[in-house]
Amino acid sequence: MESGRSSESPEVAKKGKSKTPRKPKDSILKQKSPAEFFADNKNIAGFDNPGKCLYTTVRELVENALDSAESISELPVVEITIEEIGRSKFNSMIGLADHERRDEALYDDFETAKAREKRLAKEARVLEIQAKNAALGKKVKDPAATKAAKGREASYYRVTCKDNGRGMPHDDIPNMFGRVLSGTKYGLKQTRGKFGLGAKMALIWSKMSTGLPIEITSSMNSQNYTSFCRLDIDIHKNVPHIHMHEKRENKERWHGAEIQIVIEGNWTTYRSKILHYMRQMAVITPYAQFLFQFVSDSPEKNVTIRFTRRTDIMPSVPLETKYHPSAVDILLIKRLITETSKQTLLQFLQHEFVNIGKSHAERLIGEMGPDFSPKMSVKSLTPQQIVRIHQLFRQAKFDDPSGDILSPAGEYNLRLGIIKELHPDMVATFSGSAQVFEGHPFIVEAGVSVGGKDVKQGLNVFRFANRIPLLFEQGADVVTRTAMKRINWNSYKINQTQDKIGVFVSIVSTKIPFKGTGKEYIGDDISEIASAVKLLSNAAISSNQKL
Repeated sequence: MESGRSSESPEVAKKGKSKTPRKPKDSILKQKSPAEFFADNKNIAGFDNPGKCLYTTVRELVENALDSAESISELPVVEITIEEIGRSKFNSMIGLADHERRDEALYDDFETAKAREKRLAKEARVLEIQAKNAALGKKVKDPAATKAAKGREASYYRVTCKDNGRGMPHDDIPNMFGRVLSGTKYGLKQTRGKFGLGAKMALIWSKMSTGLPIEITSSMNSQNYTSFCRLDIDIHKNVPHIHMHEKRENKERWHGAEIQIVIEGNWTTYRSKILHYMRQMAVITPYAQFLFQFVSDSPEKNVTIRFTRRTDIMPSVPLETKYHPSAVDILLIKRLITETSKQTLLQFLQHEFVNIGKSHAERLIGEMGPDFSPKMSVKSLTPQQIVRIHQLFRQAKFDDPSGDILSPAGEYNLRLGIIKELHPDMVATFSGSAQVFEGHPFIVEAGVSVGGKDVKQGLNVFRFANRIPLLFEQGADVVTRTAMKRINWNSYKINQTQDKIGVFVSIVSTKIPFKGTGKEYIGDDISEIASAVKLLSNAAISSNQKL
């Protein structure tokens, strides 16, 4: 054997050769449009799954309708319809011919003959046992519902919302619906919207799940025409894609908006949530009239509920306000400087913030240091000087902002809403004065009821933020925790587990401190709000005892 020759075969030697490492491709920096971002992260806007998407679409459309009517001091009339669309009808809408299955075993819901035989035999045994128990006079449990097929076939719904509100300017409609982060809710004031997305997110979901456009009909007061617009959204460019935009005759002189959109959803799993939402919205807005309908090809599934108006007294319209000095950050100060029409630093401080008068502004400028003067150009401020202003804003004393700009439901309306929808044996409400956290005013209103229609035994907590119901993540909310842990119900001779107790708390503010990505609850960590909720709830219970 020769010492210099390898004992490995040529094939093994070939396999053992090290490969030349691949050269990594140069990474390309990509930008996402706002619409693309929300399409990729739809869960943060409440579009987690088809059922939640249906619920959130209804919620967004109803809240937009209320805002629109209230903005012109019109008693709201809102009609919301969910129409179930079968697969054949949906295919017809998009121009797709129905297609019969050819290979059944290819599908997720396929059941072999043996599996079907086994399932039917099990069901027969259950029925036999129940029949024997019934014959012996034993209590018979309701038969368990047959499990739904495993298939993932989508369900589609046409959601229509019609209101008697302000309507929309003809030329603004495409951008109001087809451009994300374009809207009218970005000033500092109390608003119902959580994200400022409104129907835009529903349109994005429609684009993702059905590909069908949204249809908008709108007319403003005294207009002799209605605007009709059919559009979808170019998600990558964040611009509207207009299919049709025209003016039509308005013989009836109607004003308001009607929005129609087709989306994938799940009525079965979110039916109760949607109906609870409508009922709670009727509690907090007793001056509104709602008509809710669910329409199906199966008549037994149809639902029609009318929530009647109980009062003509509406809350005042919330007012837009300027920022409180203690509520701003460096980035916001820079933006205000860019947007201001004022020339000098003195004018800027006086006119762009609340609770800074001329003499106070002069004292603040004097405290900023020798590099500042009242007449210096506000546009010439350096980044370092802006930081100094921010530091002083955080340390100096300022009067609290006024609560006059807020629009609570009102103790009268809250009481009427509870009586109208729950018919309790006793009810009491209490409204607090304006308080402040982090430079933002807030008002808490509370109500407590005992007894009533469709109220379960124990504590039933109803939470509202800026006059909209909060239905999810209840356990972590400051209202729930206060009702469960911080109120001694026994001292008021109320049995926390046996009595039917309704606890209603409404919080309004220019900034609701929501927690979680879905903004579905108010944190328990803000002492000002937690104390106010406890105080107002106890006050309402005490009032209840005096009835």
